[in-house]
Amino acid sequence: MKQKITKVKQTFLIIGAAVTWFAILVQLYLIILNRVESVPETIIRFFSFYTILTNILVAFCFTVLLVKPNSRSGIFFSQASILNAITIYIFVVGLLYNLILRQIWSPVGLQRLADELLHVVIPLLFILYWYLFAPKDGLRWKNAFPWLLYPFVYAVFVLFRGALSGFYPYPFVDANILGLKKVLLNSVGLFIGFFLISLLFIAIAKAMSKKNSST
Repeated sequence: MKQKITKVKQTFLIIGAAVTWFAILVQLYLIILNRVESVPETIIRFFSFYTILTNILVAFCFTVLLVKPNSRSGIFFSQASILNAITIYIFVVGLLYNLILRQIWSPVGLQRLADELLHVVIPLLFILYWYLFAPKDGLRWKNAFPWLLYPFVYAVFVLFRGALSGFYPYPFVDANILGLKKVLLNSVGLFIGFFLISLLFIAIAKAMSKKNSST
């Protein structure tokens, strides 16, 4: 069965895709412009940030749902479980930045614009998309477990590459300063946070689904 995109949803997807790709490209331009390492190393570091990887995921989701909603990729990104997972991932981007990183980082000019888009505007846009358009039926509490795979793979990558290169993208995973034991404890705390946030979104989805079915 082909998915139909309403004008409102189409407009939302256009805005979401445009804003997200714009923010990612601006950040790529800025990190290369202000690099302290070689261009190849800088690009690797660019893709080492959870913020960047998750915003790219959001950008692909918006774009696929806009351009090819009935393709295999479009059907994949339309699933309640997938949209819920991406919502959680980008929610964590905004949460961690505004609770922790904003206090130690004061960007100006174009960098501030990119930061606000990546960490505030886009998370809010995607959460709003999830609230308005994502299906809420069929989610189960056990869905929270496979959703942890993405942050787990990311953590393994960051710690492994950091051990080789000495570069850690975030202060709370910087083993050079904190030591490996503290970083592992922080990582466990983050996984617990991911899990609890997942349960929260599942609960909200279930409540919305129940409300919609009763009206």
